[in-house]
Amino acid sequence: MPITLSRWSADDFGMLEQANTPGMTAHLGGPETAEQLRERQARYLRLNASGEACMMRIDVDGSPAGGIGYWLTEHDGVPAFEAGWHVEPQWQGKGVAREALRQLIRLVADDGRRALLVACPGVDNPGSNGLCRGAGFELQRSATEPWRGGELTFNIWVLDLSPLDLSGRVPDVDERFSGTALDIGRWWPFYTPHWASRDAAAARLRVGDGGLGLRIDSDTAPWAPDLDGELRVSHVQTGQFSGPVGTAIGQHRFRDDLVVREEQPEHRGWLVRHGVIEVRMAAIRHPDVMVAFWPIGFESAPDDCGELCIAEIFGSDLDDDGGWVGVGVKPQNDPRLREDFEKVRVDGDLTTMHDYAVEWTPHRVRFFIDGRWVKTVVQSIDYPVQFMLDVYEFPRADGSRDTAALPHVLRVERVRSFPPL
Repeated sequence: MPITLSRWSADDFGMLEQANTPGMTAHLGGPETAEQLRERQARYLRLNASGEACMMRIDVDGSPAGGIGYWLTEHDGVPAFEAGWHVEPQWQGKGVAREALRQLIRLVADDGRRALLVACPGVDNPGSNGLCRGAGFELQRSATEPWRGGELTFNIWVLDLSPLDLSGRVPDVDERFSGTALDIGRWWPFYTPHWASRDAAAARLRVGDGGLGLRIDSDTAPWAPDLDGELRVSHVQTGQFSGPVGTAIGQHRFRDDLVVREEQPEHRGWLVRHGVIEVRMAAIRHPDVMVAFWPIGFESAPDDCGELCIAEIFGSDLDDDGGWVGVGVKPQNDPRLREDFEKVRVDGDLTTMHDYAVEWTPHRVRFFIDGRWVKTVVQSIDYPVQFMLDVYEFPRADGSRDTAALPHVLRVERVRSFPPL
């Protein structure tokens, strides 16, 4: 369903009337009077015109489905925006409010005037509270205030949209890939070789001026044809853990039937637990290619395998004006995590260098592109992760390859980690 937001207009008063029912206002103290509705409509239009608010109509496939918006406020003495929404009953439970709130958060982030977004649904409104939680808001506290002739008890949810602040922070590692060879003490130039072999999974790369280049050439073979089809990859990682040959012990179990084929030495090159992780790299605009930077659990314990996807960029998702970047948390096989991943639209040429980063605490993970906030996940990985940095060439249905476009080269200028505050 195409879900869009349109600026609230004088023609949308009927939406307020439709929402002014006992059922729709059960968590707000009941319906408003006709005069109060007219005052609300006038307020929406006035505040939209002055820039004090941004009130929007939600449309589903061109049909009005509800309203959503944000307005200026203060929260604990800090300038903020507050958000509110409603969705007509026939559209509830279908993901409409979730997508509308996601789009609204993007508008707030682009607005840039305030770095804090607040939402205050009633404590007895499970739908709206669930929306806040799923959108990355953090529950701060509950409060009770007079409201519509009675009292309303509500939860206060806050979403921190502030940019990444590295001022005064010193990286514990600032990898620029200088010199004439990859630092093997820090990096392991093979793609999960325990499932195949070091020969099959070896990276093709160069280091030196300009950083790291990971390359797929015309003679690059698929890394594990019987397991992963004709997928080709050039990859480096900063850790390696797997068990003896014939066991199922190993990192990144992308299939249930995997067994170790070649025993590997344990390698603890560059492991991080909390803090800031940042990569500066350039995407590749080609429909067969994807580049990614995705720290995963070192996995010395089987469940410690979650992923912080800092950037996943498909060449097919790039265009002349920008592209889509995948960010979020993926559980892989960690039963304690839920997937919270999305693609974020970024303007500009993503085939030039951009910074992709995560700020990782024991309680939440915030994602940034070029220092700007793009997503918060209110769950966390609480074990050491290793870095996975790669370029993939996906197979075509007809088995052909675009050899004229080769080599595909992922260019990486730097990778940095900052210890937690």
